Amino acid sequence: NWKTAYALYYHKAKSQCTSLLYLVYRKKSFLYAALYAAFILGGRHVMKQREKFELRKPLVLWSLTLAVFSIFGAIRTGSYMTYILMTKGLKQSVCDQSFYNGPVSKFWAYAFVLSKAPELGDTLFIVLRKQKLIFLHWYHHITVLLYSWYSYKDMVAGGGWFMTMNYLVHAVMYSYYALRAAGFKLSRKFAMFITLTQITQMLMGCVVNYLVYSWMQQGQECPSHMQNIVWSSLMYLSYFVLFVQFFIEAYFGKSKSLASTNTKKSE
Repeated sequence: NWKTAYALYYHKAKSQCTSLLYLVYRKKSFLYAALYAAFILGGRHVMKQREKFELRKPLVLWSLTLAVFSIFGAIRTGSYMTYILMTKGLKQSVCDQSFYNGPVSKFWAYAFVLSKAPELGDTLFIVLRKQKLIFLHWYHHITVLLYSWYSYKDMVAGGGWFMTMNYLVHAVMYSYYALRAAGFKLSRKFAMFITLTQITQMLMGCVVNYLVYSWMQQGQECPSHMQNIVWSSLMYLSYFVLFVQFFIEAYFGKSKSLASTNTKKSE
């Protein structure tokens, strides 16, 4: 049957093209990370000799755009994950790969991965406005970009949880940034709440990785591989430690001023 043969050929060709595309993305993620690091070093050196830029209106527009994007992403992925969790249970919500293939969640999963490149632009404002750039900020941006672009093709278990949590936290965080940039005076407790949600996100990331590993060891169907679990766990654990350290120093330590200038981001 020529129709069947054509369909098989089409799906095989599509699969090969998709694999090649993701290979290109993986390579580009390292290129973008290297260019990002070079910009930080070069940009900070150049700005030492210059007056800082105000950039208030561009910052409002930038933060508002990412806030709206994250809000829609949180609504769309959150509703899907809630449905799976309520109807099929925790294990299915973690292990089911349908998140990557669903008619709606597929788009927002792909958009999430792509968004990690433009989100590097957050650092542009910090450098040009000569604000304090802490290790957590650029380390987080680089590692999230590399991990997201590297692991997306494998459709690993837990991805739905990782992306949905990130959308939710970013929806709140970028909304806060937009309001602050627009000149609204917000309670310091709002910034503390955002950091606490980031800490909770990192802790949940570690828990999800543990669940995936546990179910894999029991021989249950939960598609992932040890390399991914190890790197993801180390990434989330390092974020957890760094965010806890930031929370203590920013809100209870000597460097409380960090809270008002650099409430840090999560992945």
